[in-house]
Amino acid sequence: MRIMYAARIIRLGIFPRCAGKQRVSRRALAGAVIVLSCLGCATVGPDYVRPRDTAPQAWSTALDESLKAQTMDAQDLALWWRALYDPLLDGLIAEAVQGNLDRKEALARLRQARAQRTAAAAGLFPALTAGGSSTKSKQGGSSDVSTSYKANLDAGWEIDLFGGQRRTVQAAEADLQAAQEDVNAVMVSLCAEVALDYIDLRTTQARIAAARANIAIQEQTFNLEQVRYTAGLGDALAVQQALANLESTRAQIPTLSASLEASTNALAVLLGQTPGVLTKALSVPLPIPEVPRQLLVGVPADTVRNRPDVRKAERELAAQTARVGVATAELYPKITLTGSLGTMAVSSGDLFTAGSRFYSYGPGISFPIFKAGSLRAAIEVQSALQEQALYSYEAAVLTALQEAENALSAYVKEQARRDTLARAVQAAQEAQSLAQDKYVAGLTSFDTVLDAQRTFTTLQDNLAQSTGNVAGNLVRLYKALGGGWSPAAPDADNHQNPSWGANHEQH
Repeated sequence: MRIMYAARIIRLGIFPRCAGKQRVSRRALAGAVIVLSCLGCATVGPDYVRPRDTAPQAWSTALDESLKAQTMDAQDLALWWRALYDPLLDGLIAEAVQGNLDRKEALARLRQARAQRTAAAAGLFPALTAGGSSTKSKQGGSSDVSTSYKANLDAGWEIDLFGGQRRTVQAAEADLQAAQEDVNAVMVSLCAEVALDYIDLRTTQARIAAARANIAIQEQTFNLEQVRYTAGLGDALAVQQALANLESTRAQIPTLSASLEASTNALAVLLGQTPGVLTKALSVPLPIPEVPRQLLVGVPADTVRNRPDVRKAERELAAQTARVGVATAELYPKITLTGSLGTMAVSSGDLFTAGSRFYSYGPGISFPIFKAGSLRAAIEVQSALQEQALYSYEAAVLTALQEAENALSAYVKEQARRDTLARAVQAAQEAQSLAQDKYVAGLTSFDTVLDAQRTFTTLQDNLAQSTGNVAGNLVRLYKALGGGWSPAAPDADNHQNPSWGANHEQH
């Protein structure tokens, strides 16, 4: 009501009802300025209200004894890879924080948003401009050329009566916070991708080691059959079957070697280095990182609060809500205070004398009367964008919960699969040894030996993959929970932030 009343006063000031008068009523205009000055705190448009928390109270996935629905310490979540107790992985993540190009790009966007916030805030303050000129002029057919000199200082200030500029600053501030969350989101993805590629590398090395161990066993079987065939105790069929089994296992090595090189190159790129740089440093096989026996996973609400993508979507909603206010403010009057102070003379020597001085000041007012509905259409556009931002935020929440539930389920189920495969490998290894002994003693056929070797080779490879999947699913779970960044970080531009493991041991 106060805003509508002020607008009415301004209308009366611009178009007074006094008959025969064509100029602005000074009394009405002065009254409008006084009233609007009292309304300096008025801010049009909707005030932002954070969406209420809709996350469920508990996970729908049944947690096993290794998982507990208790809130994780913020620092432990930020440095989740330390739970794998692999100093080399610590060093790789620290180097990735320093050199990753996606993170550098996100930091550049953050600096851009910070500068835009500063530029938006500048609109709340008066502007001051200094100028000067030297002008030559000639009139009509006269041959005389006159010269004039001018030096001036101009000031202008648009009074933010209806909060349009303040809403602009609010939007810019929210954009800055969204850019910060974008940096955090890059950190979450970066730490997870480095760990996943590292685990893939160690898993591939384990698979290669298992394949080579099986090749050694199968070579012994092949050599034995050759000796038996030469001595007339065996047949050519058994020799060829043993050879086929051996070459089938050997054929796995090139594929696994290519996968190993791909993982190594992927790690190099994540660290901002050229492919091949890490080949020598990572060539020595090491065990697949072992997952901790106990893990705190919090509750769904913790995930929503920790996920930078959800936090970013919420800040984008806040920014768009402020932009509705920016568009709404265009419906209301604008009052500008201007002033000018300077000197003007026809001689440079007289430019700074008392007689050459001039000044002017006074308020100016503008009010939109007819724009064919464009202003209200602009409000409708911003309101529709606000609605889209709300749906985007709600979708981000659901996606976060979905990814967390899927990661929990995958982690639990893969652990059960790995344990089963471990028992199967142990049994297959014993069966292979027994089959070999019985075959030598003439108590079983060679087909039994081949089947036992194939089964053991396959199960051993599956166990290596499952062990890597358990570690990888743990990484995906930490990523889904929003781990890898610290809300206590002093500045995202600080590359030496200890919250990102920059002080860990380097490889």
